[in-house]
Amino acid sequence: MSVEPKTPLLDQVRYPADLRKLSPEQLPQLADELRQEVISAVGVTGGHLGSGLGVVELTVAIHYVFNTPEDRLVWDVGHQCYPHKVITGRRDRIRTLRMGGGLSGFTKRAESEYDPFGAAHSSTSISAALGFAIANKLNDKPGKGIAVIGDGAMSAGMAYEAMNNATDAGNRLVVILNDNDMSIAPPVGGLSAYLSRIVSSREFLGFRDFAKKVAKRLPRPLAEGLKKTDEFARGMAMGGTLFEELGFYYVGPIDGHNLDQLVRVLENVRDAEEGPILVHVVTQKGKGYAPAEAAADKYHGVQKFDVITGAQQKGPPGPPAYQNVFGETLATLANSDPRIVAITAAMPSGTGVDKFAKAHPTRSFDVGIAEQHAVTFAAGLAAQGMRPFCAIYSTFLQRAYDQVVHDVAIQNLPVRFAIDRAGLVGADGCTHAGSFDITYLATLPNMVVMAAADEAELVHMTYTAAEYDDGPIALRYPRGNGVGVPLPEVPQKLEIGKGRIVREGKKVAILSLGTRLAEALRAADVLEARGLSTTVADLRFAKPLDEELIRRLLTSHEVAMTIEEGAVGGLGAHVLTYASDAGLIDAGLKLRTLRLPDRFQDQDKPELQYKEAGLDADAIVDQVLKALRWNEGAVEEEARA
Repeated sequence: MSVEPKTPLLDQVRYPADLRKLSPEQLPQLADELRQEVISAVGVTGGHLGSGLGVVELTVAIHYVFNTPEDRLVWDVGHQCYPHKVITGRRDRIRTLRMGGGLSGFTKRAESEYDPFGAAHSSTSISAALGFAIANKLNDKPGKGIAVIGDGAMSAGMAYEAMNNATDAGNRLVVILNDNDMSIAPPVGGLSAYLSRIVSSREFLGFRDFAKKVAKRLPRPLAEGLKKTDEFARGMAMGGTLFEELGFYYVGPIDGHNLDQLVRVLENVRDAEEGPILVHVVTQKGKGYAPAEAAADKYHGVQKFDVITGAQQKGPPGPPAYQNVFGETLATLANSDPRIVAITAAMPSGTGVDKFAKAHPTRSFDVGIAEQHAVTFAAGLAAQGMRPFCAIYSTFLQRAYDQVVHDVAIQNLPVRFAIDRAGLVGADGCTHAGSFDITYLATLPNMVVMAAADEAELVHMTYTAAEYDDGPIALRYPRGNGVGVPLPEVPQKLEIGKGRIVREGKKVAILSLGTRLAEALRAADVLEARGLSTTVADLRFAKPLDEELIRRLLTSHEVAMTIEEGAVGGLGAHVLTYASDAGLIDAGLKLRTLRLPDRFQDQDKPELQYKEAGLDADAIVDQVLKALRWNEGAVEEEARA
C-alpha cells in the first residue's frame, strides 16, 4: 500500500504568525523541513551549522508559543540563528548568509523586527532581555523578554550580573538555557560540572514529576508542604539549585528535541504568574545531520560542503595559518623556558593554543568565556615570575579592557597579549573585526604594541615577547594564512621600537604596520613604473615608535604615508602627533594616513573589505598622486624629464 506524501509545511510558513496556524502534531514535520533547509543553505554559503541544527525544535517551539516579535527574543551570540531567520521572513535570502550585501551570520536589528537585539559576542542576552522586560513593565505594555543562552556562554560573569538583577522583571523575563555540553570548545569549569549533575539526576527528576502530579490532587496546605519538601530534596540531591538562589524559578531539564514536551512546558512558562523563569533545555549540537553529529566540534563553523557526504570544500594547500604559526612557535619556546604559560578564553583552536596545550598540557589554561578573568589571571602569573601569553581575538579583548589598563598596564606587569584576528575578518563582519586594538592599546603607558607583516615576522615577535620582561607587550596578527615566506629556523629577538627598511627610494615613503606591507610593496611597484621612487618601511611597532626612522623618512621624502589595519587613533595618529611635536609639520611635509574608515563595515570577502576601506595598492597609489597633486599625465611628463 502506497503512502501519501506529506504536504510540505515550510512553504506555508513565512513568518511566525503562519507557524501558529499549524497544529501541534504538524510541528515535528515542520522542524524536519526546517533542518533540511538550514543544511542545504549552509552547504552553499558555509557558516555556523552545528549550533543552528541543535536548536531547530527549540526555535519552532519558541515562535509557536510566544507572540514574537511583541515578545522580544534574544539569541545569545547569534550563531544559532539560521533556523530563526528562515521562519522570520528571510528564507528567500538565506543563501546569501555571510556574503557581501547578504544576510548577517548573526542577529542584526537593521535586518528584521524579529531581531530586536544585535549579537555576536557571548553572554549579553540576559541583560538585553531584562532591558526589554523592564521597559515593557514600566510602560505597562505587553511582551516578555526571552533570552536563549548556551551553557558555554553561562561561564561568563555578565550572565550572572544580569540574573542577579532580574527579579524586578517578574514573569516578563524568560531565560532558556540551551545545554548542549558544547560551545566552540568543550565547556570548562564548575558550572559545566553542575549542569551535568542536574541532567544526570534522572531518578530524582522522575520522582519530582510524580510528586507534582500528586500535589495537584491534595488540599492546598498539604500541597504547599510538599512543595517545600521538593525544594529541600533538590537541595540535597543537587547541592543547591544555583538559579533559584538567584531568584529564578527553575524548570527542567527537558528534552530540547521533543516538540510536544517543549511546547507544553513553554506554554506553562508563558502563562505562569511566577518569575523570572529559567528553562533548562538539553539539546544535541549538530542534531539531525550525521556528519555534524560525528564531528568533534559538531560542525560549529564550516566551509561550503557537500550535503550528501558532509565533505567540506578545501582550497589548494597554502602557507600555514597565523594562529598555528603562533601556537607552534610558542610551544617550541616553552620547551626550554618553563616560565611560559598560555591562556585562552574558550578559543584554543582559534588562537593556536591547542598546539601549545598538546605539548605542554599543565601550562595551558582555557578559562572559558571569561576574558576579564583571563587577563587578570595572566597578571597574577606575571607578578609571580611566570611568562604568560594571553591569546585572545582582538574583538574579544575589548571585553577585558579595564583589566588590561588597571591590572596589567598600571602595574607594568609583563603580560604578553597575542592578539588574533587583527584587522578585518571577512564573513563574520563588524562584530568580529579587530579594528580597534592598536588604538586602545597604543594609548596606554608602559604598553609595547607590535604587528607582524608576515608569518616569519610573527615567529620573531613571539620570541621577542617571550624574552621581554620590562612590562606588557602585545603582538597582533590577522585571520587566515600567511603570505608564504619561509619560517626562520632560529627566531630573532627584535629591538623594541625599531622598524626596518624593506625597499629604498627617494620621493615617496610608505610607512606600513602589519600585513598591509604586501600591498605597500605592490603600490611601490606601480609608483616606480610612473617615475616616483618609493621607500617602503615596515615599522613593526605602533608603540614605541621608531622616531629616528620616522624623522629620516619624513624629512627626506616629498610625501609620506602611513598605512595600518586599524581604526582612526592608531599608528597614523601617533605618527602625526610625533611629527607635530617634533616640528616636522611646519616644514611643509605632505603626510597622509591610511586606516580603516570611521564606520562599521559589513561582511564580505576580506580583499573586498580592504578595497572598500581604501587600504589596497590602488588606493595607496591614488592617495600618493593626490598628495602630490599630479594627474597621470603630469607624472609621466616628469618621469620622461
